[in-house]
Amino acid sequence: MASSSVIFQIALVLLSLTDSGLSHGVGINYGQIANNLPSPSRVAILLRSLNISRVKLYDADPSVLVAFSNTNVDFIIGLGNEYLENMTDPLKAQAWIEEHVSPHLLQTKITCITVGNEIFNSNDTGLMSNLLPAMQTVYTSLVNLGLDKQVAVTTAHSLAILGNSYPPSSGTFRQDLAEYLQPLLSFHAQTKSPFLINAYPYFAYKDNPGEVPLEYVLFLPNQGMTDPITNLHYDNMLYAQLDAVYSAIRAMGHTDIEVRISETGWPSKGDANEAGATPENAGLYNGNLLRRIEQRQGTPAKPSVPIDIYVFALFNEDLKPGPASERNYGLYYPDGSPVYDIGLQGYLPELTISSATATAINALSIFYFLIFLVTCSICS
Repeated sequence: MASSSVIFQIALVLLSLTDSGLSHGVGINYGQIANNLPSPSRVAILLRSLNISRVKLYDADPSVLVAFSNTNVDFIIGLGNEYLENMTDPLKAQAWIEEHVSPHLLQTKITCITVGNEIFNSNDTGLMSNLLPAMQTVYTSLVNLGLDKQVAVTTAHSLAILGNSYPPSSGTFRQDLAEYLQPLLSFHAQTKSPFLINAYPYFAYKDNPGEVPLEYVLFLPNQGMTDPITNLHYDNMLYAQLDAVYSAIRAMGHTDIEVRISETGWPSKGDANEAGATPENAGLYNGNLLRRIEQRQGTPAKPSVPIDIYVFALFNEDLKPGPASERNYGLYYPDGSPVYDIGLQGYLPELTISSATATAINALSIFYFLIFLVTCSICS
């Protein structure tokens, strides 16, 4: 019988002949802070069955990149915050790229590297100071290797970088971050790389469930709000948040930078004080958002620019620290069953061992047992 790796390749080929119709404007965050997730080769088949062709990692896990070889999936890979200081060293930055990026490029599409994640959420001025130099050094290393046209360099921010977000047209960044963000925006403009934002209307609702209408954050019919300066109408919070970021960038003198949503989602479960964290609300948020993306909608301030999102996340991750919601953002349980129904019928192959593999395992077991008997007879 064929080995399991061959079976996975056959399944990928068969799935390539089908199309489940999920929008090309949608990517997925593939986090792995768990001890019960399926192998990357099985995940590759699941994502192909969902027609998801864009994946964001938080590291550069070679087992994932190899498993997705020749699948035409577009990858964003990550350099964790712990790497920032090292990445300011040109030799270390180039060595990292030569080890984690270059070997995979012939088989796996890596189009972006995120240097750090939500750096400005901390009070670590060392991290803040190292962020742009690290991004610049990684970019220069890509230039030296002839990869800068193929692989972009960016970082991801939380909405905490905004000092004001209402109304959207008055969005501004925090004043204490201006010294970091101004040169960072110049880097984005120079390299034509996207500005990534992690946007979660869920947080706004959780913190003020009595004031924030649930319908407004879940893309349900509601009165919405009108920006008193532009007279633009918003029927959901995510679009308002996105336009507030565009306004903040414009306030710093840039209109030539694209904003993408690198994370957004809704938890299906939470602690007692986490209002709204239910499977029903998670299904409404993600399901309604996906339908909006399929329509290639733009925001009220950017109607001709289709919104670009990465849903958080593919699986529930049982080892994530923090409140219960952190472990329950997944669209799927680790066994491949959906947490809630939003019309995505994916296929996760069973973990199987072929008869040839089983025979090899049995032979190896007998071999080690014989060694054990011989050793015992010598020792006695």
